[in-house]
Amino acid sequence: MTDTPADFSDRGYAHPETLVTTDWVARHGSDPAVAVVEVNVDITLYDEGHVPGAVGWSWKTQLADLVRRDILSPQGMADLLGGSGISPDTTVVLYGDSNNWFAAWAFWQLKLYGHGDVRLMDGGRVKWLAEGRPMTQDVPAPQPITYPVPKADATMRALLPEVMSKTSDKSINLVDVRSPDEFTGVVLAPPGLPETCQRGGHIPGASNIPWSKAVNTEDGTFKIARDLKDLYTEAGVAGDRPVITYCRIGERSSHSWFVLKYLLGYDDVKNYDGSWTEWGNLVGAPVEK
Repeated sequence: MTDTPADFSDRGYAHPETLVTTDWVARHGSDPAVAVVEVNVDITLYDEGHVPGAVGWSWKTQLADLVRRDILSPQGMADLLGGSGISPDTTVVLYGDSNNWFAAWAFWQLKLYGHGDVRLMDGGRVKWLAEGRPMTQDVPAPQPITYPVPKADATMRALLPEVMSKTSDKSINLVDVRSPDEFTGVVLAPPGLPETCQRGGHIPGASNIPWSKAVNTEDGTFKIARDLKDLYTEAGVAGDRPVITYCRIGERSSHSWFVLKYLLGYDDVKNYDGSWTEWGNLVGAPVEK
C-alpha cells in the first residue's frame, strides 16, 4: 500500500508516508495487505486489550537475541515476520504504549533488515484509547509463511568501534536521548527497567535531547517538522554532520532516529543500540557527568 493520509500534508515531514493516523488504521487495519503490530514497554498490555486484528510482539523475547545481547539475527527476523503472516510486500503498521517508544525500536529493526513499507501509528496506543476506539482480547492467528532471510543495512546501525573513533575526532553529532537525570548520572536507568550499567553519565561530547521532546504531551503525536527542526538545531544538530543517537539499550534512540531520518529527512543517521548499557560498562571508556 502506498497511500499517505492527508492529515500529515501540513506538518512538513520529509517522509510523511512513514506515519498513519488512528483513523487510517481503523479503516485499513483489516486489509489483507496490512499487518498491524503492537509493541509495548509494558508487555502485559497486549493481553489486556489491543487494536482488533493486531499481532503482539514482545521486545523482551521476540525482538532480541536471547543468547547474545543483540538484535534479532537475519534468520530470527525472517522467522518473526513469516510467523506473523507478513510477506515482503506487506504494509506493517507498528504502535505501542509510551508514545511508540518500543514500536519505533521494532520499526528500526524492520528497516535495518530491508522491509519496504513500515509505518508508525501516530500517537500510538494512548491516542487510540483516548479516542474511544474498540479494543479486543482476541488474538489473531495469521497463516505462517516463509519470509526470505534478509541482509542487514549497516548504514542504519552504529557499533562501538565507530562510535569511539568518531567521538574522539569530533566528526559527528552524538545525541543522547535519555532523561536529564540519566544524562548527568543521577540515575542509571528508568524505574523498573533492569538492564543497566556500572557507571552513570554520558559519552563525552554528546548533546542531551530527550526523545520525549519530539512528541506533543497532550496526545503523543509527533510535533510538526518546524518545531522538531528547532529542537535539534538549538542543540547544534542541524543535519550538516552525521548523527548517531543512543540511549540505554537503543529503543528510545530508535524513536529519535526515526524523527531525524524520516520526519526531518537527515541523510546520515545511525542508531547506536549498544548505547549506555555497553558504554557505561566498558573498561577504559571515558565518561562525562
